Parts: sequence; structure tokens; C-alpha cells
Amino acid sequence: MTEEHRFPCDQCGADYRFNPTDGSLTCDHCGHSEAIGAGPWGGASLKELDFDAAIADRLPDSEIEETRVLSCPNCAAQVEFDPDTHAAECPFCATPVVTDTGVNRHIKPRGVLPFALEERAAHAAMTEWLGRLWFAPNGLKDYARKGRKMQGIYVPYWTFDADTKSSYRGERGTVYYETRTVMRDGKRVQQRVAKVRWSPKSGRVARFFDDLLVLASQSLPKSYTDALEPWDLPALEPYQPEYLAGFRAEAYTVELREGYGQARAHMARVIERDVRFDIGGDRQRIHAVDTDVHDVTFKHILLPVWMAAYKFRGKTYRFVVNGRTGRVQGERPWSAIKVTIAVTLGLLVAAGVGYLVATGQQ
Repeated sequence: MTEEHRFPCDQCGADYRFNPTDGSLTCDHCGHSEAIGAGPWGGASLKELDFDAAIADRLPDSEIEETRVLSCPNCAAQVEFDPDTHAAECPFCATPVVTDTGVNRHIKPRGVLPFALEERAAHAAMTEWLGRLWFAPNGLKDYARKGRKMQGIYVPYWTFDADTKSSYRGERGTVYYETRTVMRDGKRVQQRVAKVRWSPKSGRVARFFDDLLVLASQSLPKSYTDALEPWDLPALEPYQPEYLAGFRAEAYTVELREGYGQARAHMARVIERDVRFDIGGDRQRIHAVDTDVHDVTFKHILLPVWMAAYKFRGKTYRFVVNGRTGRVQGERPWSAIKVTIAVTLGLLVAAGVGYLVATGQQ
């Protein structure tokens, strides 16, 4: 069945929404609030799922859910909507979404990092960030200040745990110096020349990767979401739909296998750094690394992002705010007029400095 993240108020029947200020469910209509319970796991730590079982499609049915999504024809984002919604605007690119609706079958979220910032605080952080961009068009700044409310979106991520043991072959380089006599300006001078003495080196390194984070969405540039880090993952709560009340959640579009491939690439870079440290010396050469990866587990989690997508003079500008820390990232807008003024002033200053230097040498 399609899951509806809507909860009626016990007092008036209107919809509750999750309140980031105190972590409760609050009714905007009558003001009544209700605490969120401990959930089905009774406050236990988040359970990891077996990666091999998931790839073999052997996860229990309790770990799978179906949600109704709308797909954006412009950026391909898949966002959950309640069943009464038949048309909306994509929160990622401000494109009207009037495509056919569908049901998305996917692995349930295991954890959620609840919003800690209200919309007004996120909007203030975005406006302040825009105000520091001197070259941004004034019209966009004014438009953003007066614009619509920001959208609260839970963005999907994978986390991976893995135990790795790697054996390697390489060489350790030790720098030493030789003194040579060379001719310079008709004179013999002594010159020190750096040399490297290489010796074979092999060994083993081990590392346990815990909660390696991989973005499971393709709706936003990875540079945006990377810039929102760090995330306080120790504050993750076991998933309960109550945390999504009043917000939207994006369905993952990076499948588990693809996400693990990205995680493995990151592991390889970290392991290479460990190998170089283990080889030691002044320089290192790595000829081969054989890594055994085992006990791989994963979680599907949701992280909170406040988002604004503004269409200004025919162009879409997107801004994202970390729903926990208020860190802002977005497309940097440029004002042609301001850039021209800055370049002109720069040329005038350079010409003035050149004139003063020239007259001072006469």
C-alpha cells in the first residue's frame, strides 16, 4: 500500500507537521502538539542490513515499501506526494510537474536525521549567503527575500559499513643528496643534487569503514550536497514516518549496487593512502594492492535539506540549506553589470598606478 505521511490532530482533525524546534508533532490550525514515541525499535540503535542479501533480492518484505511518487520531466527527480496531489512544482528545479503518477517500490529508510531548523531560519541563512555575493544580481536578492517559502526535503543517502584487509607490493624511496661540480658563469661551483634510493616493500593494512556516506539522488549536483557536509550522523533516529509529517521525501534514484560502487571507489582511495603511510620513507611507489572486503552492511537514510528554486529572468537558481546546521550552497549568480563595473574599475586603478610609476621615474 502507498504510505501516507499525514497524521490528524487529536483536537481538530487537521494535519500535524513535524516541528523542528522541539521535535514534536504540531498542529498549525489549533496549536496542539504531541510527542513522537519511541517507535517500533524502542529507541534501539539503527540496524544495518546485509548487502549481499539485498543484492540477491533476499531482504524480508518488512524492509520493502511502496510509495507514490511524481517524476519531474526536467531533472528526473522522484518526490513523494500524498495521494490527493495531481500536479505540483518540482522542488529541485521549479518545473511544473504534471506527469503521470506512479508507485515506487524500494528499500525502506532505516534512519532519519530530523530537521533542526525551521523554514524561516533556513531562509534567513540563504538570504545572508546571497547578501555576501557582491556580484549577484540585486533583482535576484530582492526576489529571494520576497519569494515563496522554502521546501523541506528529505534527501536519500546510502551508508555502508565494511571490514577490509589489503596486501600490497611497492617500493620505498629514500632521498639522499650527491654533490657535483658544475660550471656556472665560467666558474666551478658545488651543487647538491637530490637522488632517490628505492627498496622493495610489501605488507598488509586493515581498515574498518563505518557509515561511509553515498548520495542516493541525482536531482542535485553532488558538489552541492558535498558542500553541506558534515552531517551529525550520530544523531540519526530510527525511521518513523512522523518525522516526515509536513515535509516531502525524495525516492532514491541511485540503486544500491551503484551506490556501493561509489563507496568502493572511496574505500580504494583511503586504502591507497594507508598503504603509502605503511610503506613510509620519503616517496612511495605502489605496484599492486589486493583488498579483501567482507561483512558489508548498509542503511538507507534520509537527511534534511531546505531547498529553494527560483526562476528569475528565464533562468532557474537553486539553493540548498543543511536542515541541521544552516550551511548554504547554491548556484552562484553573476550580474553582468556588476562584473563590468568591477573590471572597469580594475582597469582604471591599474592605469592610475601605471601613470604614477611612469611619472615617478622621470
